[in-house]
Amino acid sequence: MKIYQNSLRNRIFIAMILLTLISSLLIAGMSIYQSREQAKDYHSKRLQRKEQAIKEQIAYELRKTDFEVVTENLQFIFREEIYGISDIHGMPVNMYDLQGRLIKTSKPKLKADSLELQINHIILEGLKASDTRRYVIEFEEDGKKYLSSYSYLTDNQFKNIAILNLPYLENDDFMNYELKEFLTRLSGIYVLMFLSSIFLAYFLSKYITKSISRISDRFKEINIAQRNDKIVIDESDAGELKALVMSYNNMVDQLEESAVKLATSEREQAWREMAKQVAHEIKNPLTPMRLTVQSFQRRFDPSDPDSREKLKEYSNSLIEQIDVMSNIASAFSTYATMPAQKSEETDVPMVTQLALDIFNESYITYEEDAASLFAIFDRTQLIRVVTNLIKNAIQALDTDRSPEIKVSVTHDEYNVYLKVKDNGTGVHEDHQTKIFEPKFTTKNSGMGLGLAMVKQIVENFKGTITMTTQVNVGTEFTVQIPRSR
Repeated sequence: MKIYQNSLRNRIFIAMILLTLISSLLIAGMSIYQSREQAKDYHSKRLQRKEQAIKEQIAYELRKTDFEVVTENLQFIFREEIYGISDIHGMPVNMYDLQGRLIKTSKPKLKADSLELQINHIILEGLKASDTRRYVIEFEEDGKKYLSSYSYLTDNQFKNIAILNLPYLENDDFMNYELKEFLTRLSGIYVLMFLSSIFLAYFLSKYITKSISRISDRFKEINIAQRNDKIVIDESDAGELKALVMSYNNMVDQLEESAVKLATSEREQAWREMAKQVAHEIKNPLTPMRLTVQSFQRRFDPSDPDSREKLKEYSNSLIEQIDVMSNIASAFSTYATMPAQKSEETDVPMVTQLALDIFNESYITYEEDAASLFAIFDRTQLIRVVTNLIKNAIQALDTDRSPEIKVSVTHDEYNVYLKVKDNGTGVHEDHQTKIFEPKFTTKNSGMGLGLAMVKQIVENFKGTITMTTQVNVGTEFTVQIPRSR
């Protein structure tokens, strides 16, 4: 199996052998199936021909008889003639009345267990329902297969007077002999073809892989992370292999050019996006600061007895906007340079409850399936993860219905799961793949760094964070952290 998996030559060789073997089996199977279908069709048509001939002979006997042609007289009309009909056609002939009771049979020395004296009601119903006025069944007796046909006998006015039954033995001895002879001759051809295919597959696979094996070592030296050398082949190698190597060499050149362009473009785009984001966030507080200063210039009067209060009000407004700008700078600084993480063993349920203590909203609920669950995680950063997810859930709540946020800590044998679920507006399908990207936000305020920072923190401790959401139903974030014990 190992050779088959690692060797292209052996794969080609085995594939060709299997193709020949499967083809041979399919041809043999189709031959057997076709022979059986032909035998089945032959017996069916032969029974039909015999039935037609017997009916014609019976009709002839009915035309020349002196008895009245009714059901009750059939046993007298065919007292001796039925044996002659049976001998001529080489098969038993049975006659039943229309209720299925036996009237006359060509079998000598009739015994109660050698012939059905009453036709099965299923056969009678099938005969009545048949459009062809004929019903055929298959059965086995003493290990032999039979076809048994049932059809109506009519008088000269085409009125039904009886039911004709013809048991027909399906003798396939001759056909089986012919099939056996055919398969014997065919198997000889298959053996010769199989041996030839082995010989052909061996040399063909060797020829196909000859050129590939000469350059396979060169391919092993290829490293996409480094500068790749082009592959040089002999001029004698032509055709598809040469075209493949030339295409690869062209791809190496294009890959290097594209990598340089992509890296440059990504850096430039990242700086442009960051600059736009920073400029946008800084402009927001600058506008009210400008308006405050202008208003102060126009309206400030030193002689006004309330001038100190107004000056204090203007100063507080400016300080508030300056704090906003400071928070903006801190947020970008925090995302760009996360604080050094502490790989300490942390009790996840306990720290989660500490983080929830700063929230006073009554619609926030908490549950856990164990009092203590430990994981290697920085305690401070875990609090930051919880608070960011809770704030994100609060901002996503729908004002048109009763708010609800569920926080849970569960576990299995290997992991701890921190889940935050809300019944808010959900995340639109177009935004779901971008929700953890820096600078992406669906809110009117904010810098879109919260979830990106959460993702970075969780992945630093070999965890994962996933989101499931449904528009106008809610969103659930799941943080998976490996357990330490």
